[in-house]
This record gives sequence, C-alpha cells and structure tokens, in this order.
Amino acid sequence: MLPAAPPKIPLLARPPGAALVLLCLLGMVVLWTTLCALSHSAPDLDGMEELVWAASLELGYAKHPPLPSWFMHLATELLGRTVWLPFLMGQLFSALGLWFVWKLGRDLTTPHRALIAVLLVSTTAYFSLRGTIYNHNTAQLWSITASIWLCHRALRGGRMRDWALLGAVGGLAMLTKYSALIQFAAFFLYALRSGALRQPATWRGIAVAAALFLLVLSPHLWWLDQHHFAPLRYADASLDAGGRLAALKDLLDFTLDQAGRLAPMVLALAAWALWRKRRGDQAPGHAANDERFTAADAAPRYWHGLAAEDRQFLLWVGLAPFLSTVLVSVVLGSRLEASWASTFFVLFGFYGLGWLRGPETVQLRRILILAAALHLLMAVGYAVARGPIAQWTGHASRSTYPGPALAAHALRHWQDHQPGRPLRVVVSNTWLGGNIAVHTGPDTLVWIDASDEQSPWFAPGTALRCGALLAFSERGRAAPAPAVRALYDAAPWKGVDEVRWSGPKGRVIDLHWAVLPATPDCLKND
Repeated sequence: MLPAAPPKIPLLARPPGAALVLLCLLGMVVLWTTLCALSHSAPDLDGMEELVWAASLELGYAKHPPLPSWFMHLATELLGRTVWLPFLMGQLFSALGLWFVWKLGRDLTTPHRALIAVLLVSTTAYFSLRGTIYNHNTAQLWSITASIWLCHRALRGGRMRDWALLGAVGGLAMLTKYSALIQFAAFFLYALRSGALRQPATWRGIAVAAALFLLVLSPHLWWLDQHHFAPLRYADASLDAGGRLAALKDLLDFTLDQAGRLAPMVLALAAWALWRKRRGDQAPGHAANDERFTAADAAPRYWHGLAAEDRQFLLWVGLAPFLSTVLVSVVLGSRLEASWASTFFVLFGFYGLGWLRGPETVQLRRILILAAALHLLMAVGYAVARGPIAQWTGHASRSTYPGPALAAHALRHWQDHQPGRPLRVVVSNTWLGGNIAVHTGPDTLVWIDASDEQSPWFAPGTALRCGALLAFSERGRAAPAPAVRALYDAAPWKGVDEVRWSGPKGRVIDLHWAVLPATPDCLKND
C-alpha cells in the first residue's frame, strides 16, 4: 500500500523573508522603469532638473540641498546622462523606502503582515506612479522611512548605535530636503506623548543623535552661510499663497490630491474584502488544510495584534506630518503643493492591517496578487496615456517633448557658425536647455537663465568663454529670462525654427536660437 501523500502547503505558508521582498521590489523597479523608458521621450521637469544639476558636486544648489544631485551625478558617471535615468533613480529610491518599511514591519509584527503592509503602501501614488519622478521628494523616501525605523528601535531598545544611526540618517534626510523637520517634529510629539522624554537615557540618546546630525549637516550649513541661505529663501517664497482665500483653495486641492494618491491602496483593500466575502478564507486546492481556516471570522484584525505602544507609535508618527502641515497652513495661510506630502503616508500600509483578518498565508497571497495587478494596470495605463495617446491626440505633455529634434536643430546651427568646435554650453532654462544638452553630448552643460548663481559648475564669468548656443521658446515652456533675452538681442547669428510637439496634431514650438561666438581668449588657447 502506497503511503499517503503529505498535505499540500498553502502558497506563501512559509514566513516570507528578505529574498521575496527584494524580488517584489525588483519587479516594481523593472516594470515602471521599462514602461516609462519606452513611452517617454523626456523625463518630468524635476528629473530633467536633476540631470542638469548633476553636472558638478556642490555643497548646495540655489533651490535645494545637494544629496539627490550627488546621487544623480554618481548615476550619470556609471550609466551616462540618459532620458530614462530619472525613472530608474526614482524607482530605486521608492524601492529603498519600501525596504525600510519592511524592516520596521519585521520589528512590529509577523513577516506575513509586514509584507502585506509593504505591498499595500507600495500601490499608493508616491511609491508607484509618482515614484518614477526623481526629485527631492522621492529621493527622501528612503531616509524618512529609515529614520522612522531607527527612531522606533532607539526608543524601544535604547541602544546608542541606533541613536547614532538615527542622527546620521536624519542628517542625510535634511541634505535631501528641509521638510524632514516635519518628520522630526512627529518623533518629538510621540516621545512627549509616550513619556520617553522623562527618561534620562532618552536625552543621552538624543544628544548622540544631535551630534551626528550636525556632523553630517555641517558642510551644508557652512555653504548656506556663504550663499546667503539661497535655498531657504526659495522655500520661503514657494510658501506664499497670495492671500488667505488662495491658501484655503490650495489646502482643499492639497487634501483632495492626497485622497486620490492614496486611492489605489483603498481599492486594493476593497477588492480584498470582496474576494474574502465571495471565497471565504480557504486556499483553493488545499482542502487538507481547511481546518486551519474554520475560525477565521472570529480572529481579531491584524492591527489589534500589534502591541499597544507600537500602535501608538504608528498613529503619532504616521499621522502627525500630514495633520501638522494642514494645521500650519490653516494658521499661517501658507501655500501647499500636493507633492510636498510624498513622505507623509509611508506608514499607511500598517493602517490597512486594521481591515485584514484570517489566515496570514491566504491574505498575503491575495494582497500580493492585487498589488501586482494594480502596479501592472497603473504602469501600463500611465505609459500608454503619456506616450501613444498623447502623441495621437497631440497633447502637449512633457513626456512627448521633442528633445531629440530640438537638439538636432540647435546642433546644426552651432556647427554652421562654429565649425569644428564642440558645443559645450547651452544658455536656456533648465527644461529646454536640459533637453538640448542631454541629446547633444555628455560634456554639454546648461548655463541656467544666464545665471552663475544657478549654474555653479561654471566659474563666475567663464560660461561664455568658448561660445554658447542660446535657446528659448515662448510656446515651448521655455520663456526667456531677461538676461537670456539680452544675450539673444546682442547675438550675431540668430533665428527661429519651428518644431512640432507630440506628433502631427501637436502644437508648434517656436525655437528661438542664437550662436554666441568664442571669445578671443578661448581662440588664443586653441
């Protein structure tokens, strides 16, 4: 008589480990990067800005702290300055942010539930669709989630190593964007509410963290002093809403935008609830294990399986950034932009555990399928809408900007008037100049709005030494700054070309070009 076959094991019955998490994150990166690379002829504005700023390693830039541009500089050195690189970088930092959500989840709950939280929050727009936009918001995802994880470890375990790492990573978060202060304020509020600040060990840890934080940040603080705090002045100007009524409208738009960007996670939970209602908690094909599922309806929701102090941590640290930002906007009448909330919802996947119950293996399998389906649908839909549909309808989208055609026109005029001399400088705004420079060559730099302050990769007064190609467009999102217009008016060779945007139905871009000749000093040294 043959021995009885062993009962089948439900899919994902083994606790998921780092390998499965990394495989999921790799799939997300490959999916979004590949489809955006195939469908876009240009990155988003912020991605182009980072490609332009990556020309040199600075301790700060006119608008922002330096860390994201340092990462882009390293990426361009390794992979070249390509249109698809910002998509890859955005997704890599999104995936790294999710990795630290996983690390936090492993400290809070079971591996199954930790991965469920990661999968749920991965579907939100900030990790998926907007995760393809490499800017200071997306680049900050990893350092904010790492800081949250380290803060939890430091407050629970009290190890000086965790406090030191928290200070160092917090410094990197500030080197990415100053809005990290909002998350640090949430840490303080939680420590105050939990009573941790009454413990001398906490203050010793805070002292260690503060020392490492200042050590990491000190070169940038010196740079700020030397450059009259330019990024802070830019940040202050960006908060001006233009009046109390305009601020309230911004706040309403901001809140509605956040709801839309969280909607995919809500959809995943709704689909899970419908699936469970129709199919129960039995794993198809695993009848030998059905006895494990009979008490599922009486099981508590996963959220209640968390320790009370961990639930308190998740609520205070996860909700405070959004709520405090809204409160400050109401009180001060400051402007809000939707993308500024990119790091405010990184813990919301754990809130999804408040809906889930039943066998972990079955629910993880279902959430994994739903999350993968949502990513696939969003990535394909985004690529088709931003690529073929925009081309077919003639919609003037940045994703279909004719960068290669504009660069070809510009390079032809340069070669006509400066034969044999390589084009090294484009005078334009970041968007048009970046599109021309990226498609011209790796050594072509942009003199942004003819400003040395905005273009620190040039020594003051040297940008035009060996000539430059000037470009602007009144109808192509590249209106000239006054300094660019003055150079254009004085240029010896200039003209206007017309280039179609987004295919034959698209509007016409008026490419105003001018060639500025090399100076005698440059010619003398040739």
